[in-house]
Parts: sequence; structure tokens; C-alpha cells
Amino acid sequence: MNDILEIIETRLNQEWIIGCESQLFYHLTQHHIEQLTELKKINHNPRIILVQKNNDYLNFLAAFLASIITKCHVFLCDQRWQDKEWIEVLHLIQPHLILGIDINYSIKKHQTPLQLPDQSLIMIPTGGTSGKIRFAIHTWKTLSASVQGFTDFFDLQKVNSFCLLPLHHVSGLMQFIRSFLTQGKIIIYPYTDLKNGIIPSLKFDDFFISLVPTQLQLLLTLNPNFLRQFKTILLGGAPPWNSLLITSRHYSLNLSPTYGMTETASQIVTLKPEKFLQKNNSTGQVLPHANVTINQDKIIEIIKTTSLYFGYYPHYEPQPCLITDDLGYFDDENYLHILGRNSQKIITGGENVFPKEIEDVILATNLVKDISIIGVANQQWGELVTAIYVPQDEQIDVDMIRERIKSQLSPVKQPKHWIQVQELPRNQQGKLNYQALQKIAVTNLKP
Repeated sequence: MNDILEIIETRLNQEWIIGCESQLFYHLTQHHIEQLTELKKINHNPRIILVQKNNDYLNFLAAFLASIITKCHVFLCDQRWQDKEWIEVLHLIQPHLILGIDINYSIKKHQTPLQLPDQSLIMIPTGGTSGKIRFAIHTWKTLSASVQGFTDFFDLQKVNSFCLLPLHHVSGLMQFIRSFLTQGKIIIYPYTDLKNGIIPSLKFDDFFISLVPTQLQLLLTLNPNFLRQFKTILLGGAPPWNSLLITSRHYSLNLSPTYGMTETASQIVTLKPEKFLQKNNSTGQVLPHANVTINQDKIIEIIKTTSLYFGYYPHYEPQPCLITDDLGYFDDENYLHILGRNSQKIITGGENVFPKEIEDVILATNLVKDISIIGVANQQWGELVTAIYVPQDEQIDVDMIRERIKSQLSPVKQPKHWIQVQELPRNQQGKLNYQALQKIAVTNLKP
């Protein structure tokens, strides 16, 4: 991986990580290379846990690149994990070295050797909606392929990134790798500063920014003019709601909804901003490095992509394809439309009901801030359509919402139960915790 070090060396006199000295980054990387080289004298393929400690992203990124250069297996971990999660992760990984966090763990001297290839593997955490931590196995080659697909799709030579997302997450990590490999610039900025109204005084007309829906909603409320500066606003991590898209168009934001996952090294489907502003409501078109099909059950299958993962650690195995849990279809112009998740499809009275359709209709009334439609087991109907929602204000009652949607949804799609809550259980990326939603429903619907 000498090319990684060469890129760093060629940029020694450039300020490419804005706000940081390139010389310092080079020396940090060299320090970690020496540290890991010594470790490899004892362990052939050491397993490294890497955590970004507070705002020290420079050390995190230097150690990340050093791990790849020295052919170590690196696990990107979240500083916010609690004891139960760390116990689970440490038992799975059995690391030889932990960087970035002080944790009470005795490094085991005699560990069971794993059948892993003699190259650097990059383990990126993913929990999906279940909350159970898994590590998708990637390589520098799969991550580089994702960058190539991105630059080909947008017809770019360089990618400048404004990064608010955590670097251990695939969306944050890929922003760095895009800028690194294309020799663009990157700004890594604390999201808490933006929330507190601290806006950097820089020009962003040539920058990409990546957001999850909850971040976009907050920034639209706090400072939409800040967002209007950006060349492209990539939106992913969770499905956006209709009112969020409508507001984004109102402010003429260069929004670019995306579809992808940790397993595909971020996006494989993207809608270009000009199409979004022309009121195209799809998720976009497939990027050049991927091949996506829809099977007879409307399930999205990723049958080929050069950025596809190699399974979940510790089971390393090339993946011929990835059958997702997502439902969708392609229109006549090959734009992908997401219907929702197959596992969240509701079968009520023998009819298939897709929660996203109902959620979009209810959100469009502007009577609720947030909503999730789930199915609750019922002996007579199989499942009953149930709405768990946050009203816009205390004056809004269920009858007002029911009346507004009555003419827009068939009776089978109209919720039979309505449960009002103060907020929905979402993670940092805006994804819903469906186990928690079912628990809310069971608690509130007890006879």
C-alpha cells in the first residue's frame, strides 16, 4: 500500500485536511506505521481496535491509514458504545491493540488463529435496525471502487467534502476516502458546533456534504442558507419523509438522495441534484460500479458491485450478491423507487400494505412531526395497521388526522390504532428501532 503513503507525501505542502498541518498528519501516520510494524513482529496479522477519541480525528485517520499500509486488520469502533456493547465486541474481536480509548481489557496472549487473508481487512460496524453490532468486512480495494463509482457518476476529478458524520461510520469514512484518493479537500467539523449556531466562514460552493434525515431537518430549521451554499447535499442513512423533501425544494437545496449500506461501502444508487429540483421523487439511478435488479417479489438484489463486502467478521468469504430486505421498482427511465422493507411489510386481511406509503400521506398533512407505521399481531386480521406518531402540537388530535387522510388512503391502509409519543426511538443516523416500536405498541395496546 505504498500508494497511500505516496499520496500523503505529495500533499505535504498542501492544506487538504482544512485546519490541520499536513506535516503533522504525515508524522502521525509514520508514528503509527512504526508502532504497528513492531506489533507485527509478534503477531502476523494483528487485530486493531480503532476509536476516534472526542474530536481527535487526525490520530484516528493516521492510525487507519497506517493499519492498511502495514497489513493489519482494523476494526472501526464507536466511542459511545456502552459496557454491554463493548463486552460483546471485545469477545468477538479479541484485539491485539486498542487505540483511541482506555478500556479495561487484558490482551490475550494465546488466541485462536483465524483463517483470514494476508492483507489489511477493514471492519466497519453495522447494526441495521436490530441494534446488534456486526462488522462488515471490506478492503482498500472495495472502498476505492466505491470512490471510482462516485466520481464516474458525478463526472469529477476531485471531491471536496464537508464531513459532519462520525468517521467510524461508513458514510463519514467514505467522505474522507473520496477526498483522499481524488486529492480533494476535506473539512471535518463537529456537528454540535453547527447545532449551536457556530458556522465556519468558508466557501462551500465546490463541496459535498453528507447528512442523515434528522440532521437535514435540524439544519433546515436552524440555518437553511448554510445548506444552500453546497454544491451537493448527499442524503442517506435512513429514508427521508416527503415533507423534508418538499421543504428542501422550497429552499432550492442541491439535494441528492442516496441508497446504499455499509455492505456496499455506501451509496450505489443516487439522484442528482438537478433531477431532485425537477421534482423527481425517486432514489436515483445506479452508479457505474454496481448492478441492481428487482426480483419477482419486488425485493432489491445487488447482484454485482466492485464495492461489495466480504461477509461479516469473522466469516471472510467473497459475496456473489447481496439480497436486501428492501422493496422497490425501477421506472421506465431506470430510476429506483423504494417502497420500504420487506420485513416491515404488513399483511392485514390478506392484503399487502407498505408502511412508507401511509407514512408519506400522514406526514404530508403537516399534522405530525414524525411517524412510524407498524403491524401489530391480531388473530382475526393477521396484523393491524398501527400508527406511532408525534403530533405537531398539543392541539392536534387523532380525529383531525383521520379526517385529513380519509380520502387519500383505502380503508385497509388507514391505521386502526394510533399511539401518541413524545419522540420515536431513532439512532444517530435517524434509523428507527423496530423492536422498541413493537414494545411501545404492546405496552399501549394491552387489553
